[in-house]
Amino acid sequence: MMSIRIIAASLLSLGMVVGPSGLAAEGLSGAAVQVSNRDHIKIVGSSTVYPFSTVVAENFGRTTRFKTPIVESTGSGGGLKLFCAGLGAHYPDITNASRRIKKSEIDNCAENGVTEIIEVKIGYDGIVLANSRKNPKLEVSLRDVFQALAKNVPIGEGGLQANPHQTWADINPDLPSIKIEIMGPPPTSGTRDAFVELAMEGGCNTFPFIKALKGTDKAAYKALCHTIREDGVFIEAGENDNLIVQKLNANPDAFGVFGFSFLDQNIDTVQGALVNGVEPSFERIADGAYPVSRSLYFYVKKANIGQTPGIAEYMQEYISDKASGDEGYLADRGLIPMQPAEHDDWVDKINNLEPLTVD
Repeated sequence: MMSIRIIAASLLSLGMVVGPSGLAAEGLSGAAVQVSNRDHIKIVGSSTVYPFSTVVAENFGRTTRFKTPIVESTGSGGGLKLFCAGLGAHYPDITNASRRIKKSEIDNCAENGVTEIIEVKIGYDGIVLANSRKNPKLEVSLRDVFQALAKNVPIGEGGLQANPHQTWADINPDLPSIKIEIMGPPPTSGTRDAFVELAMEGGCNTFPFIKALKGTDKAAYKALCHTIREDGVFIEAGENDNLIVQKLNANPDAFGVFGFSFLDQNIDTVQGALVNGVEPSFERIADGAYPVSRSLYFYVKKANIGQTPGIAEYMQEYISDKASGDEGYLADRGLIPMQPAEHDDWVDKINNLEPLTVD
């Protein structure tokens, strides 16, 4: 996971003075910047984090004096684009992400005056390759996954060809002789980003000549390992993971790519494939044994704290033991909690409202 720190000057150090109207007298390059003065928190972002944030928002609205936050599922990339577009009531206060924020997104935020960003890690999730319980459970390696979905695959000792595999048995004779049909998220999704990085690149690296390419031509290596085939085998199903689950029940031969929490909530109808011999389970993701797992986050505009009511209190609710702790209510929804020591470190960061920094 990349190490990211953001150099972020506070609004005061930029010479901004926020008045009763919510207007900053000066912004970047002297431009006027408006901070949010909504009466409720606006949240966008990851479809994977969406159900967790919805539960926290509903609980927050019931148990505090603040209005229930509005949560929208836009995908991690889409959410960060909206989040970074500017300050003011028209832009979200918080964005959820099923991957860490990218340097390019940090730069985009800064260009639009979003200069202090607070990162909150909430726990872990696994990405599953699931199918209907009407069919047998699949057992695949990361190499199998790469060969099923990559646009180009190895041939011979160092050659490449357009992916010819039409059935799982074409890849591995131990796999079923059924058509490869996989439904998954679009490019704006953090789940898609994490899947190609963890699963496809993980399988790509099992070919020595491709792994060596990383040291000589990183761009070519990434293009080869991360590019999904476009011949109809992989079907983009939008940001609605529940829709993928429904389609798996209608088509038992198909597979779907989505977060573990959706598997956990639909375990009576769908099942997760073993990857490299490891079951996607709460325990195997928590201890790091399951190879396709990732951290989950949300990001907060520090400038909006004190402007949009309840942001600091919402952050406290989310990171509390009762929500994201070992026995918190989010664990019942499929979130894999952090170990207590790591959880406590993040509580300290939130208590101090520490923004990210970069060299």
